[in-house]
Amino acid sequence: MTIKVVIADDQAMIRTGLRLVVEMAPGVEVVGEAADGRQAVALVRRLRPDVLLMDIAMPHLDGLGAARLLLADPGPPKIVMLTTFGTDGNLHASLRAGVNGFLLKSSPPEQLVSAIRIAAAGDALIDPAATVRVIASFAAQAEPVTPPELAELTERESQVLHLLGRGLCNSEIANELRIGEATVRTHSGRVLHKLGLRDRVQAVVFAYETGIVRPGAKEQTC
Repeated sequence: MTIKVVIADDQAMIRTGLRLVVEMAPGVEVVGEAADGRQAVALVRRLRPDVLLMDIAMPHLDGLGAARLLLADPGPPKIVMLTTFGTDGNLHASLRAGVNGFLLKSSPPEQLVSAIRIAAAGDALIDPAATVRVIASFAAQAEPVTPPELAELTERESQVLHLLGRGLCNSEIANELRIGEATVRTHSGRVLHKLGLRDRVQAVVFAYETGIVRPGAKEQTC
């Protein structure tokens, strides 16, 4: 089944470049482009794409505002934010709003396509080169709070949450804990369910905000 994508960015050259990358991937189709947040909201509501690639900084309505509006709709698209490292003060708020991931605009083409596929499949992608560090900088500004739901996790589930918070993917968690990837997926699902989290992006935010992972912890990539 073809994955339908809408691209939202106020720079025409960026949109063109993203379209070229996306449309080179088999099974992925760009169905529309928007130049600002308002256009993005209207276009998504009309075209009902599977995935929205959206810049945070846009005129009229920024990416955060557009994401909040769309995520309040029934059956919203998966949203992947595009960001420039070190410049987006709304990153943490966007993650809390429930977007499905973040990528640097300088990310390699294969990572962009991977993010689209991962989001469309219902999971989330965090760019390890930027997002975890930015989340850590936000989390460092407040005292960690330990929610009572943490007590419901088993020892193994707590270990999985810690590794999710460090940005490890399923294969890396499996290697770290010496268990199978299917078992990792099972534990991850239970962690998300018990903590009321939607995906692994929110699990990373949760891990930093509660002090499970401390700023400066080593991030890894798949």
